[in-house]
Amino acid sequence: MPVTPSEPAPVILGNEPGSFPHGVLAERHPAIIRQVRAAFPYDPERQRALDALLAGCADGVIEPLPDEADARDRDRWADWGMDTYVGQSWFDVPWLWAESHFYRRLLDAVGYFGPGTWQGVDPFRPAKLAELDAPETDEELAALDGLADLPADERTRALLHGSLWGNRADLGFRLSDSGTGPGTKDEVQPLVADDSDVLWSLLPPSGTSASRQGASRSGTPGPNTLCLVADNAGRELVPDLLLVADLLDRGRIDRAVLHVKPYPYYVSDATPADVLDALRRLVAAGGAAAAYGDLLWTALTDGRVTVRAHTFSCAPLPYADMPDDLRAEFAAATVTVLKGDLNYRRLVGDRRWPPTTSFTDATAYFPGPVAALRTLKSDVITGLAAETEAALVASGEQRWRTSGTHALIQVRR
Repeated sequence: MPVTPSEPAPVILGNEPGSFPHGVLAERHPAIIRQVRAAFPYDPERQRALDALLAGCADGVIEPLPDEADARDRDRWADWGMDTYVGQSWFDVPWLWAESHFYRRLLDAVGYFGPGTWQGVDPFRPAKLAELDAPETDEELAALDGLADLPADERTRALLHGSLWGNRADLGFRLSDSGTGPGTKDEVQPLVADDSDVLWSLLPPSGTSASRQGASRSGTPGPNTLCLVADNAGRELVPDLLLVADLLDRGRIDRAVLHVKPYPYYVSDATPADVLDALRRLVAAGGAAAAYGDLLWTALTDGRVTVRAHTFSCAPLPYADMPDDLRAEFAAATVTVLKGDLNYRRLVGDRRWPPTTSFTDATAYFPGPVAALRTLKSDVITGLAAETEAALVASGEQRWRTSGTHALIQVRR
């Protein structure tokens, strides 16, 4: 029986030594600064700014945005809690807020927002392109040719699993027939929750009466619209695009809205430029990959696929605090699919929920049907069956919440 929360669980902070959030703040963020500093020939001013951020993250406090910050951005961050957290340690504010603000300050340090040579230069672009051009990507795209002979429903399911597992897309294809559940004490299934049948019921093939019901919450017929809130670029964005192309091709959706970040974020999160890079990669690959790429290229030009980069996509807040225009957009969708770990944290709230907390209750505020496709890479989890949680604990795998070895598909109608 799922747990229905009587009150919100504690917000996750980063001030517990040895915890996953503490490790991100104390170790991962400094490593990211060093990697960015080494990836570009930044001038002395930019190097000093990066060094100052490195020192501030380790031992300092959160400071106000610099004087040269855009007024609209300053107002936005004020609305997002900036005044509340200025002067506090990075480790003592909500982890979601601290992580998000770190990337905003990193972009300041490299001159992304200000005038000058480095304005608009993505500090993570070299790593994104290297991953997109890696031999593993060639192998994953070539594997698409092997899916062509599968029955249509099985192929769509394989592409869903490819999207779920991100840059382990080859594993996703192999897992397309795997079950879910607790397994045995010695064997826990990689997929710890699987509501994919519910997702398919929301997106039936063309020609069925249900597929023509449309997206309007008022009940009037309209086009079936998928909102897909993307996560990472490169080898994780490619299978997302493949899934959208397949759903369009099969008539399960009439249009798709792909939500990405308006500027570089969390190292690898997708931006509009990353969508174009991934699309060109598909078109150039040949075979089935190129066919999917051509379909998407055409769909972008005729409006069946659109790309959105809403400012709230980089907000350090849960989706429960989304602005009215974004709420209306999600309300009008047949279903909104949120990809990845960060989007999951924002969807259910970055809190220490008991794992059996009801996913339906945690997402009750969301304005329309919502699905989460997520590989587990942080502590937050909801919606597990009690026997699944018990099997995970009994397996002895200490880091099952954060290791990326398990995943879930959860849907709330």
